[in-house]
Amino acid sequence: MATSKSKQKFDAVIVGAGFAGLYQLYCFRKIGLTACVLEAGDGVGGTWFWNRYPGARCDVESFDYSYSFSKELEQEWEWSERYAPQEEILRYINHVADRFDLRRDVQLNTRVQQAIFNESGNCWTVTTANGEAFEAKFCIMATGCLSIPQKPSIKGLDRFKGELYYSSSWPKHTVQFAGKKVGLIGTGSSGVQMAPIIAEQAAHLTVFQRTANFSVPAQNEPVSRELSREVKAHYAERRARGREAITGQYLSANDVSALEVSSEERQAEFEFRWRGAGGGFRMLRAFSDLLRDKKANKYASEFIASKIKNIVQDPAVAELLTPKPDLPFGTKRLCVDTNYYETFNRPNVELVDVKASPIEEITAHGLRTQNREFELDMVVLATGFDAMTGALLQIDIRGIGDQPLKDKWAHGPRTYLGLAISGFPNLFIITGPGSPSVLSNMVHSIETHANWITDCISRIRERGCARVEANGSAEDKWVDHVNEVANRTLYPIGNSWYVGANIPGKPRIFMPYVAGVPAYRKIIEEVAQKDYDGFVFS
Repeated sequence: MATSKSKQKFDAVIVGAGFAGLYQLYCFRKIGLTACVLEAGDGVGGTWFWNRYPGARCDVESFDYSYSFSKELEQEWEWSERYAPQEEILRYINHVADRFDLRRDVQLNTRVQQAIFNESGNCWTVTTANGEAFEAKFCIMATGCLSIPQKPSIKGLDRFKGELYYSSSWPKHTVQFAGKKVGLIGTGSSGVQMAPIIAEQAAHLTVFQRTANFSVPAQNEPVSRELSREVKAHYAERRARGREAITGQYLSANDVSALEVSSEERQAEFEFRWRGAGGGFRMLRAFSDLLRDKKANKYASEFIASKIKNIVQDPAVAELLTPKPDLPFGTKRLCVDTNYYETFNRPNVELVDVKASPIEEITAHGLRTQNREFELDMVVLATGFDAMTGALLQIDIRGIGDQPLKDKWAHGPRTYLGLAISGFPNLFIITGPGSPSVLSNMVHSIETHANWITDCISRIRERGCARVEANGSAEDKWVDHVNEVANRTLYPIGNSWYVGANIPGKPRIFMPYVAGVPAYRKIIEEVAQKDYDGFVFS
């Protein structure tokens, strides 16, 4: 897309060129809207453009973590693995951008700094870091839930003379680990995926762990031609099952309570989920009450603890890798791995508990904890993200009365349906706080939101209205409902990024909607059917 320093005018500006931004652009074209997508990176792909660290792959099965809007696309694309690696997902997104001629409305290397609502003109002015201005009636934030890295406040990071890498902004060139002493800080999903890859190549790997998290085997495998043909022959049925599944992907959920079966039956079901059923998030669906009942949850926690003990040969290391009782299973983002626990049996791998001995500083040639110094050639930071709100609050977004979004959200995010914000007309968020988002198959939730936003804007245009805004009381009721549903579960107990616990000073509030994709979709569809109940058109 051609650039110009003069103000460019469109019907809609979309911020972000990942799965969400590209699909929203596709939808807007179908209803005749002019739109542009502004993307900070030098390529499309969103999280899959930035997160190219070794071992990066999706934890949702490839056949489900893909667009459903085009039957032809479903049939022509061939996935190579059950859980696609980052480079394959990025190829897929680029294929979509080319196949549907989306690039001509995408402007790369363009970081949005400010979005201000003009009340007299009922439009948004979006300004970029390089001084460009865009004016549009509608502004769509497709900025992603996990797109702003959490940079750790470790003393001396700028002093380190070795190689320093962040998992969330990994270089495009191949990083060489061979013969090097590597320190890996962080054991969330990124760290869990990286550790086995680094350990295979490095002379020595030291993993610095603050909190042990639950990880389950992916049971990843190549996609056979037979499986691909079978899925494609019944793709519509697979998508339909996914629509009715709590996470937006069909995982053969068990509707029986863990408390209603014998210990032998319970053990057999857990074992089936760990190994026989294909691994991954299926473990969360082993019984109906794992995330609602503490006793049921304890059974799952004890099962995984026994697996760690059996896999890891050193009892002391196994104990460190075992999550503590104050972290219920699944209340922190579940990690899905390939040979993570096995990695700690390697002679060149060491685990360090930085909760017991905190990191004090990065030195010129390594890292120093409270009671020991480590000589390192390379430090890898897998320290997570300012999840769900970080990307939105990094932009200076101002609504009616010049109210900054950061002020409105000073005590935690408030939205109506996870889609709109009272006081910010004609602004929509894709998979925002208050929607299933990170607890679901993101591509499914993205399509659900983009379709809903497109229909809503079509209604605005039919009415000849200038603006649509979430009603304040409707927003309050939705926030209360999101909290009420969350508090019926064990989720808020987990000290996780779901509640912002990984960011110092961030308000502690449970951000996703836990009732699941079908319940949520029913609600937003009913809102639309009731002439967009909870919204004010003017």
